[in-house]
Amino acid sequence: MARRIPAATAAWQTDTPGSVSRICRCPQFQVRTEDTVPQNSDAKLKSLQPETPPVIISAFADEAANSKSVVEQFAVLAALGLEYYSPRFLNISGEVKNIMKLDKAELKTLKSLQDDYGLKVTSIGSPIGKVKLLDVDDGTHNRFVPFAKYLKEDVATAIERAKALDARLIRGFSFYHPRGTDPAPHVPQAAEQLTAIAEKCAQADVVFALEVEANLIGQNGRLMAELARRVNRPNFICIFDGGNISSQNLDPVRCLAEFQAMRKYLGYLHIKDYRIDPNLEWTGVVDEERLKNFVPCDRGDSGHEAIFRDLRDNLPAIDKKMKKLGLPGVFLELEPHLKGGGQFGGFSGPDGLGVACRALCRLLDYVGLDYQLRTFDHIRRARGF
Repeated sequence: MARRIPAATAAWQTDTPGSVSRICRCPQFQVRTEDTVPQNSDAKLKSLQPETPPVIISAFADEAANSKSVVEQFAVLAALGLEYYSPRFLNISGEVKNIMKLDKAELKTLKSLQDDYGLKVTSIGSPIGKVKLLDVDDGTHNRFVPFAKYLKEDVATAIERAKALDARLIRGFSFYHPRGTDPAPHVPQAAEQLTAIAEKCAQADVVFALEVEANLIGQNGRLMAELARRVNRPNFICIFDGGNISSQNLDPVRCLAEFQAMRKYLGYLHIKDYRIDPNLEWTGVVDEERLKNFVPCDRGDSGHEAIFRDLRDNLPAIDKKMKKLGLPGVFLELEPHLKGGGQFGGFSGPDGLGVACRALCRLLDYVGLDYQLRTFDHIRRARGF
């Protein structure tokens, strides 16, 4: 007889000798059914295990904390059962700073705290690439930095952060083309600069991950694929973000098409969703007014169910690529912006991040994608037995 149990987190859990329980891993009350299996029945256990590798749930930690306090960020992530995070905005010594602005002492403190909370870094959540491609006045406040200087200073700083925190990935972007112009003609120059960034990262044994985002040259899957094709470096991968696509007034069918267009170069996904407001006229630019409509990944117009089904079918190959790069697998990184978003980040609060995490777990369970959250076994290992 099925019974309700709380906070199930393991894919398989043995409760009594001779029984194996299949448990939905959502951190909420679920229904469990038990399959009794003879002890030492390896063949039976193997047949019950998922055929595809699990995904790894991660989060931008600053989404969780009202004050951006690192302790608050890490406490929320640990309570949700996450083991990976990306640092972006942090309050370590009384002042909120971007990860790029931390001094050596703050980086040392951050590394110590992440170890204390059993966390590892998914990527350095840098703003690399969120600068103008050309030094022209286009009515925006985006800054221009001569590329040689940018490579020597900003990119080098991001690499230093990665090394200090034992991170293999740096997240970045594809440069701002002049507002109001077609991004396609700017692809060659952007690809040339991204190639230089990837090569500098490769010298430090770091992987550069390019995120799709509105208003930038790589604003859809097709442009991202062309950038990646031109860069053509093994340590260069792409990040899909459904919310960054649907916020451009694109419906679920188009979002799936953009995902498929860049899938060949995909490394992992950011999990964000957006509900299109029919009252907002589409002008070709995502402005602050549009950044109020983010929702959990099972409620928006990105069509994550179809995207996850496509991901499930292609996950073994993507997982293999990531592991070849020295990474643990394919991340699904929560960046939900449920309480608001902006050009350089967003906020969900501890409650909002919990809502977003549970929505993701529900959808993964529904489409049959496996994942892991912390279990009692993690606690036991942390205690040394």
